[in-house]
Amino acid sequence: MREKIHKFRWYILGLLLVGLVTVPVWGSDYVVLLCLLFCLYLALSQMWNLLAGYSGLISLGQQAFIGVGGYAVAVMATYYGMHVWAGSLIGGFFSILLALFMSLFIFRMKGLYFAIGTWVFAEALAIWFGNWKYVNSGMGMFVNPTNPPSMTMIYYASLIVGVGGFILVYFILRSKLGLGLMAMRDNEAVSETMGVEVFRSKLYCFLIAAFITGTTAGVLYVFQVYIYPYKAFAIDWTVTLLFIVVIGGIGTIEGPVVGTLIFVFLSQWLAEYSSVSLIILGTIAIVVILVVPKGIMGTLQEKIGFEILSPRRE
Repeated sequence: MREKIHKFRWYILGLLLVGLVTVPVWGSDYVVLLCLLFCLYLALSQMWNLLAGYSGLISLGQQAFIGVGGYAVAVMATYYGMHVWAGSLIGGFFSILLALFMSLFIFRMKGLYFAIGTWVFAEALAIWFGNWKYVNSGMGMFVNPTNPPSMTMIYYASLIVGVGGFILVYFILRSKLGLGLMAMRDNEAVSETMGVEVFRSKLYCFLIAAFITGTTAGVLYVFQVYIYPYKAFAIDWTVTLLFIVVIGGIGTIEGPVVGTLIFVFLSQWLAEYSSVSLIILGTIAIVVILVVPKGIMGTLQEKIGFEILSPRRE
């Protein structure tokens, strides 16, 4: 089975890509919505998996970049009349600047302290934006572009960030940087003695994840139209990404794909039970951790060697 999948993997991925590209042609509005959410959450979860699963940088503050990216596109489109896609890219660059500033402090920390440090930054930003009159404080603001994009345009923008994030992670992991990140994850001290520039590798990884997360958030809030700080900077985002990656298989390229697919369908099913949806998702995550600690794809790789894409170079 492994050899057959390895032989036909590019055909399988090509068919999936063709299916996603042609969704607006053959799919209903609801199917387009599901695929749009799938692409956006895929990009976000791939970045969290790159940090936690392949670099050992467990971040609880990815919502900092989501909020900055969302507010950037809202401000640029509403106040300056900029096109929303340019605003999304600017949100990505603002996220890079934020990540550079955060790195001055959090890279002095390790493990649990690193995770808490990222979360503290996100909470501080939530308070700041909640009291910043320029962005209507805690009331939030609408994304009011001069020329609002159609649903089809928003879908293809989400497809670009989703597929682009997936491809980017694949090539990063097969590069020298990726090898250094995985070595650093397994044993930072040993990897440094073997010539891995630990600080530089961490910084590059953190900046890449920040840029893609911020850009994706811009597309997300173009779709949602409205943003307010206590939702944009809420830790719910990190809980969601953690759920997706843990369910799918942390430290696997395919894991976020499977986890995102499960999450999107579960979130739609649980939409009527919003008051208990997080409890249900948490319960599912705990059960998966107990039964298959490495997630669905991680367990399949361990038991039968099943994988479509591998970071290992042949």
